[in-house]
Amino acid sequence: MSKADIGLIGLAVMGENLVLNMESHGFTVAVFNRTVDKVKAFVEGSGKGKNIIGTTSIEELVANLKSPRKIMLMVKAGKPVDDFIELLIPHLDKGDIIIDGGNSHFPDSIRRTKYLEEKGFLFIGTGVSGGEEGALKGPSIMPGGSPAAWLFVKPIFQSIAAKVEDGTPCCDWVGENGAGHFVKMVHNGIEYGDMQLICEAYQIMKDLLGMSYEEMYQVFKEWNEGELNSYLIEITRDILAYKDEDGNPLVDKILDTAGQKGTGKWTVLASLDYGAPLTLIGEAVYGRTLSAQKDERVEASKILSGPKPKFNGDKKQFVDDLMKALYASKLVSYAQGYVLMKYAAQEFGWKLDNGGIALMWRGGCIIRSIFLGKIKEAFDKNPNLTNLLLDPFFKEKIESSQAAWRRVVSESVMNGIWIPALSTALNYFDGFRNGRLPANLLQAQRDYFGAHTYERVDKPRGEFFHTNWTGKGGVTASTTYSV
Repeated sequence: MSKADIGLIGLAVMGENLVLNMESHGFTVAVFNRTVDKVKAFVEGSGKGKNIIGTTSIEELVANLKSPRKIMLMVKAGKPVDDFIELLIPHLDKGDIIIDGGNSHFPDSIRRTKYLEEKGFLFIGTGVSGGEEGALKGPSIMPGGSPAAWLFVKPIFQSIAAKVEDGTPCCDWVGENGAGHFVKMVHNGIEYGDMQLICEAYQIMKDLLGMSYEEMYQVFKEWNEGELNSYLIEITRDILAYKDEDGNPLVDKILDTAGQKGTGKWTVLASLDYGAPLTLIGEAVYGRTLSAQKDERVEASKILSGPKPKFNGDKKQFVDDLMKALYASKLVSYAQGYVLMKYAAQEFGWKLDNGGIALMWRGGCIIRSIFLGKIKEAFDKNPNLTNLLLDPFFKEKIESSQAAWRRVVSESVMNGIWIPALSTALNYFDGFRNGRLPANLLQAQRDYFGAHTYERVDKPRGEFFHTNWTGKGGVTASTTYSV
């Protein structure tokens, strides 16, 4: 057998499925796993009779690769990635490429790009989204790192990636060093937001409207055939219809404690670092942490009381309102995510293609939806669009949804339904469209107790003032504020 086009280390489900995907597109793949028995099981199992070279050592893996060697790591993020990089380096030649396809934190990818380039190697940190099925049938791939490496991996990545209707692959070069993993991190943060919004819609239907699982299934089925068409709406539809062995809905028997792997938290922390108000994703992350406090919540439910949900209106109309509220809130989540990417691009000098990112998310990934096509159109029309809410299409959509959105939030709040994401999305909208927030009073407070200074509406921006509010303070001011 001839030498392989690419090597892959890490034969868990994602790694195995990526190998099978690459092989099915005409590429020969060499594989290695720290537990060597897994290599044998894979090559003799689902990889049998295919152009897959099983290897039992790093040396053997490297020896079976065409030059420049391309080696993809599908291992746990953090130290395992660094460990494998150190194991590979002694066996590589200048210009060889190491690819990290795991969910690594973007600062690690920035560091690894610099480290490997200084040694004469190339590095790609790439987000891969779509889960097990996506890895096998076509994921969304978001590569960043050493620009010189893209030419060599582009044919492989774009062949195996998901394709949109016209055949365009959901994969393109994102930017230097950590750009790929940053965009994947924001993707995951938006995923947190989408999931929380859908869960809130489910809770409203179940606890406020008293809908049966069959009725909720029908609503999500209908939604998936319209403007909310997406992978997450689709799987929610299927989950609501799934029955346990006793014929009752399985989802009703699942413990209400949500897990998380950290990418949502990273997104929120990045938003604090770069000054982007990522309120919806923040609430989604905190929603999961509150859900994990199961014992405390059960105890609190015995002590604290609130209104008993009771709905007296037109249920069909309210479900239509809920669809509009969900669409508008989803738009806020994406708008906030794109603002965060804009600020990070300014921080790191990345030239992100916002429309291209929407296209990469259009297929293969967990947040894939018809909605992303409209986002691509918005940025294609105006690459300098500062916020998605200002695009004419989305402006019309959010304003036409506004009355319904407010009805859903107020009715839910008055009935004690927990809707952190739907409500914070509306609050962001109201804050963003407001040309005069009460931060003038806040800044006066800061100047009063800490002499932090303030700007004036009747003076040029950048000119700072301090007032001796009590007549007892001095004239010395503290440093100016930063935003």
